[in-house]
Amino acid sequence: MDFSVLNQTSSTSSSSSSNTTTQNAQDTQDRFLKLLVAQMNNQDPLNPMDNAQVTSQMAQIQQVTALSGLDTSIKSLGGQLGQLQALQSISLVGREVSVPGNKVYVADGKVESSYEVDAKASNVKLEVLNAAGAVIDTVQLGSQDAGRHTFSWDAGTKANDGTQLSYRITATNGSTAVDSTTYMHDKVASVYSLNGTLKLQLEQLGTVDYTSVAAVD
Repeated sequence: MDFSVLNQTSSTSSSSSSNTTTQNAQDTQDRFLKLLVAQMNNQDPLNPMDNAQVTSQMAQIQQVTALSGLDTSIKSLGGQLGQLQALQSISLVGREVSVPGNKVYVADGKVESSYEVDAKASNVKLEVLNAAGAVIDTVQLGSQDAGRHTFSWDAGTKANDGTQLSYRITATNGSTAVDSTTYMHDKVASVYSLNGTLKLQLEQLGTVDYTSVAAVD
């Protein structure tokens, strides 16, 4: 894959913005110096410009110039970060990633995925749903500590290989609900950039943002 294709937009935009900022800072400084010289040439000899006033004006233009330079540096750093993300995303092609979501596919007669509970739960329930949103199976997963957990569901005669299903996790600790997050697992087929944002094309689950990847399995 040609890395330059991924970062072309980011690099061009960053370079153009940086050049514009630098030119604006230079123009501001030039205008200030010309105005200052004109003021000094036309000042009243009996009432010359106050040295403190001149010093204050020069300090202000130096601050503007310094801030413009800082802005240029930040934009340049942003462009470099975008290129680094593009390079990292290429290494994900062919690997399995986890992203937030609840879609799953039946493969080899089973479904495997993962979820995360925010705190210890005395009971965790897994519900598997068909395309119409109807529950086709319920599994009690028991007590779970806070953190990431995996599960494997045997489809049996309830769903054939290749069928897309969804699932949900309900976690409680006694009578108190415990927040949970469900994840989808799929392999990365390709990587591309859209409007400066890196996208991952997954083999079965479609397109997701690069920043949504929670784990690389």
